[in-house]
Amino acid sequence: MREYKRSVRVADGNVEKALRKFKKKIMESGLLNELRERETYEKPTTKRKRMKGAARSRLRKQIRSQQLPKKLY
Repeated sequence: MREYKRSVRVADGNVEKALRKFKKKIMESGLLNELRERETYEKPTTKRKRMKGAARSRLRKQIRSQQLPKKLY
């Protein structure tokens, strides 16, 4: 298991700003996604199916971005 050491200093009592920075660090590190994945057990077949679907949609998005725009008449 990876160990995450994330901390933010509170400057001038500005807790809201420090909280926003902390949330951003947590999101960038991927810790939140890992926690969500570990909340419930996912069967290996379901996980493979989900991953294949995500890959399919990424490919579709990539192809769509490479196509020329439709002609507007």
